[in-house]
Amino acid sequence: MPITDILENNARLYGNEIALTEINPELKETRRLTWREYELVEPSHTSYYRREITWTVFDEKANRLANALLSRGIGRGDKVAVLLMNCIEWLPIYFGILKTGAVVVPLNYRFSSDEIDYCLTLSESDALIFGPEFIGRVEEIAEKISRNRLLIYAGANCPSFADSYAEMTADCSSTKPPILLSDDDEAAIYFSSGSTGFPKAILHRHRALVHSCKVEQAHHGQTHDDVFLCIPPLYHTGAKMHWFGSLLTGSRAVILKGTKPEVILDAASREHCTIVWLLVPWAQDILDAFDTHRLSPDDYDLSAWRLMHIGASPVPQSLIRHWKEYFPHHDYDTNYGLSESIGPGCVHLGIENIRKIPAIGKAGFGWQTRIVDEDGNPVPQGTIGELCVKGPGVMVCYYNDPEATEKCLRDGWLFTGDMAEEDEEGFIYLVDRKKDVIITGGENLYPVQIENFIRGCPLVSDVAVIGLPDRRLGEIAAAIVEPVPGAVCTEDDINAFCLGLPRYKRPRKILFAEVPRNATGKIEKPALRRKYVGESLVAEQNQS
Repeated sequence: MPITDILENNARLYGNEIALTEINPELKETRRLTWREYELVEPSHTSYYRREITWTVFDEKANRLANALLSRGIGRGDKVAVLLMNCIEWLPIYFGILKTGAVVVPLNYRFSSDEIDYCLTLSESDALIFGPEFIGRVEEIAEKISRNRLLIYAGANCPSFADSYAEMTADCSSTKPPILLSDDDEAAIYFSSGSTGFPKAILHRHRALVHSCKVEQAHHGQTHDDVFLCIPPLYHTGAKMHWFGSLLTGSRAVILKGTKPEVILDAASREHCTIVWLLVPWAQDILDAFDTHRLSPDDYDLSAWRLMHIGASPVPQSLIRHWKEYFPHHDYDTNYGLSESIGPGCVHLGIENIRKIPAIGKAGFGWQTRIVDEDGNPVPQGTIGELCVKGPGVMVCYYNDPEATEKCLRDGWLFTGDMAEEDEEGFIYLVDRKKDVIITGGENLYPVQIENFIRGCPLVSDVAVIGLPDRRLGEIAAAIVEPVPGAVCTEDDINAFCLGLPRYKRPRKILFAEVPRNATGKIEKPALRRKYVGESLVAEQNQS
């Protein structure tokens, strides 16, 4: 079954029910939106714009785009890239592309012009649909990229170098296009985070997308009555595949444009959200706001909220313990995944296993796991090795990159590049990225282990550990520490706290700075290495 069948089924079963709600708290009530923008403004102390579409409108919008693209020659086997900020149009556009038989290619909204060009070329995209936030970046490369592909603008005041999405779809049929799809058809190309250079293109079939729907619903028990609060970017597999649980059950989702604690809590309260997926920094921000009495949970109606889950980065045990102090009734879960395994859920903790934090869990629904040595042989329990996963959600390949594909796909197993170990109960713990291991004086150091320890210090808001060059030891561990706002935190404080670590694991250099994270909450270690490794080399040269 192709994933578009699920949308069409929802339109039949729940046609007049709300599918998507968009909330943008940053907009001012300066004008009344037209009926075409699905305005519904609720009076409150905060200025909100709120748009909604039903499952019928969702499906019809997807059909209109599909028919428009087909009329322009875009169809089976073609690729259509999407460069949009989160909005209510995002998912209908995604499904409209799929309904043509084409492959949808979501792009990271942080991509520079050069990266957009690179990804369009690597994926062999035939069209690009982009929003108003990206006019400048697309204009820089418009002459080059428009030579052999269609540029479609989704927004007001269409630039001269693009076609208008609104005009293209206005008079198109809202009926399903006559395209037969199967679960074996190619569906989507997602891009890796690009932590080792330009990103890789990850190809998935419809069957993988459908499996991710089943995984999410199996893990979090969505029903038709649930309301999912979607905050992370929809270009990423994490946000979209968590929403797939809502798709499968025909339940409502709220797309929130904002990450401030008060915005998240207000949306969860007003929309009676039952499931909220947070990144570690957002959860920490909420706790900090409560701890400093800037906000109070008593000011919000959060009685409907039943599940808070986190993914995309290691989760400090102290954070969840603290969260449960404020929200003792919340179930908690964490999910591990990669874009190569169609996002979250190939490893899954389970709400019944909160005692096992900081484990990432066991093999998820329909998945198998294995931890192996350098030769691909399973290692004994308790031994660190590379985590491998196998299941219906494993990618087809890295598109146009057979060498990279061969390195990480072997006999159906995906070699994740993540180092992990399994305890006596079979729970898996992430140790670090294989490429991030620090070798100091012949000893392997795993930065995530050190980071998890340092995050237990009450003076520390966030921390990243990287390797810096050292003449004697080859590398040393350096901790970039972001103190709790307003706290006085010194190098002596961190060194004293780290006495709880084995001597060889203690950071030999402490630096204080903001810890940069990308849109999905992962620490941007390449940026830290570029900054601090370069500074370290210059310092060594000056000493010699």
